[in-house]
Amino acid sequence: MSKLIYLDNNATTKIDEKVLEAMMPYFKEEYANPSSMYDFSIKPAHAIKEARRKLKDFLGAKNEKEIIFTSCGSESANTAIRGYLSTVKNKKHIITTKVEHPCVLNVYKYLEKNGYKVDYIGVNSNGELDLTELENAITPDTALVSVMFANNETGILNPIKKISEIIKNKNPETKFYVDAVQAAGKVPINVEDLGIDMLGISGHKFHAPKGVGVLYVNSKTMISPLIIGGHQERGKRAGTENVPYIVGIGKAAELAADNLEYENTEIARLRDKLEKGIVQKVYNARINTGLATRVPNTTNIGFEYIEGELILLHLSDLGICASSGSACTSGSLEPSHVLRAMNVPFTSLHGSVRFSLSRFTTEAEIDYVLDKLPAAIEEIRKISPYQKELQALKEMKTANV
Repeated sequence: MSKLIYLDNNATTKIDEKVLEAMMPYFKEEYANPSSMYDFSIKPAHAIKEARRKLKDFLGAKNEKEIIFTSCGSESANTAIRGYLSTVKNKKHIITTKVEHPCVLNVYKYLEKNGYKVDYIGVNSNGELDLTELENAITPDTALVSVMFANNETGILNPIKKISEIIKNKNPETKFYVDAVQAAGKVPINVEDLGIDMLGISGHKFHAPKGVGVLYVNSKTMISPLIIGGHQERGKRAGTENVPYIVGIGKAAELAADNLEYENTEIARLRDKLEKGIVQKVYNARINTGLATRVPNTTNIGFEYIEGELILLHLSDLGICASSGSACTSGSLEPSHVLRAMNVPFTSLHGSVRFSLSRFTTEAEIDYVLDKLPAAIEEIRKISPYQKELQALKEMKTANV
């Protein structure tokens, strides 16, 4: 492939060269086990300590002991949810949302089969959470509320601080877990200020490698380890520490903090240019989230009366990488559970595409997509069985111009 335009950064991101450079010594010269007693292990042990400090600062934690290194966002979620619930066996009620990532939703489906009652809070047509429904669902038996910081498919940002206040006012004993995988590196996170008890992130979403994540657990929250064995991570996560990857996520967090202003200005501008250009040039395109507040890099666009899979295949032929939803469910023919929860019209439910940018996305790449996408959509329209409906849409848009 001669050209590659990567606009699927919510699925994964490229490793920053500075991250890779920081990692390399711990693959080669400094390969000692950091838990060993000899001097050779001192540098790897110090590197882990330094990475933990960087993640503490990145997440606004109170102290470094609240940072636990994991392998990914899924492990962080499982450790937080199952680890905490195992310490409060007398409470069997959980609240989450209908639009969580599968790594969270499937944990709750598992727990429902094992005696827990789970309430799934709905969203409006823009993907915004129903806070009244959430507040009304909290009871004295509620052990945990779990809400994602930013949605992986739409980019919608949930009002985390407001949700925390609702929880603590209604039942101070209820803990609050936040899946922040899609928020890390895109918006500021301060767990202390936001009132979060537990929070998970994954390195490969902000230019660290795949295979490393972080779980924040505040000092007032007790959890049991998911992985039992040695003493690593203060007994919260056994297994020899993955030093190069831990160094990598520490460096990635440092770089992400330095680039937050760029993310929220320049990347947001490019995202806005992309979605506005698509809506102007493609008459059957609609922004599925409306004007709701989102992370700066994500747009979810529905193309009415055509199939999203065909769009992605045509884009791939042009060297453009995008997605129809979560990377964990992209092999499914079922329409997105997130868009269904939003009541996205059937006419565009199967034709919705997510574009997600990064700080490595260029204006020239956005211009290329805007140049090539309209013709690709036109080709797909020719084989659509909904020719009359498409013509009616075209006439309606032309009349409104």
